[in-house]
Amino acid sequence: MTGTADRPLRVGLVGYGLAGSVFHAPLIAATDGLVLDTVVTSSEERRGQARAAYPSVRFAASPDELWERADALDLVVVASPNKTHVPIATAALESGLAVVVDKPVAGTAAEARVLAGLAEERGLLLSVFQNRRWDNDFLTLRSLLDAGEFGDVLRFESRFERWRPRLKGGWRESGAPEEFGGLLYDLGSHVVDQALTLFGPVTRVYAEADVRREGAEADDDTFFALTHASGVRSHLHVSAITAQLGPRFRVLGSAAGYVKYGLDPQEADLRDGRRPGTGGEPWGVEPESLWGRLGAGESPLTGGGTPVPTLPGDYPAYYAAIAAALRDGTAPPVTARQAAAALDVLEAARRSAREGVTVELETTRETRETR
Repeated sequence: MTGTADRPLRVGLVGYGLAGSVFHAPLIAATDGLVLDTVVTSSEERRGQARAAYPSVRFAASPDELWERADALDLVVVASPNKTHVPIATAALESGLAVVVDKPVAGTAAEARVLAGLAEERGLLLSVFQNRRWDNDFLTLRSLLDAGEFGDVLRFESRFERWRPRLKGGWRESGAPEEFGGLLYDLGSHVVDQALTLFGPVTRVYAEADVRREGAEADDDTFFALTHASGVRSHLHVSAITAQLGPRFRVLGSAAGYVKYGLDPQEADLRDGRRPGTGGEPWGVEPESLWGRLGAGESPLTGGGTPVPTLPGDYPAYYAAIAAALRDGTAPPVTARQAAAALDVLEAARRSAREGVTVELETTRETRETR
């Protein structure tokens, strides 16, 4: 399971929809020491797309075919619909394979902790794909925090907003409970994970989750208010119906604030077929016009504050860290227990929105260690 310097680690990818084809496959293929060995899909159309991009890839019609040849693989990546994450990850671990699961790793924190326990019991890597930790704006914000630019952070505002007034269809917009559709679990998984990573565990959760679009079944306009044990308050917005987009980040501290508009370009580049490490072009770099501004008492919209160069985004760093963890036995870049802590918040948010209450969370040793 550790591979050698001469043999790359062989990856089986379950699912070749949006997550598999746009994010996982290109990033796996771009990582030194990893090779995309097998794609699991029964769709002939998707097989054709995968074959065109990765001519030497094999195909399987179901995950069961991977377990039959587990000795020929080193890692399984689960990029299938949410409801399949737990059973497929469980089967992979029971077959002796390391696993990466797209977010959310499970529908509940309890399921995530059972998976984490199974991986620990078997001595196998289990990681959750939280690529937004390597967004350009998030990396920049972390560097400003590390430099103490804000003084004491008072409030963190994060918006992941889109203008999609018409439904696209598919399981992500399904209202069926077993699908875990809607933005609370989709984009909410990203913004909550980022807030926990930056400011630590949460003690109180309030949320509003609305279904705004005609014919929609799942939430498409959701707000979270989190109180961290550190005293920071996070206000998080995820929406598919925002006609005028707000700042991606707004951080307010006792000494200064930071405002950043625009979305990291890496997803758009991947969707457009651009790949990291090819063509000699820089990856994850945005124009100066989108740099955030740092200052106090001035509006960034009128040129106030100091422009802060945005660090390049680095999605490839995730799979590079996975490869290193498999070879060296080091901790993965995102753990299942960190994902479970985020699911604690998402479950509390769902309850808060449903019942109109504020939900208190207990801060345990495990949640304190997820930062």
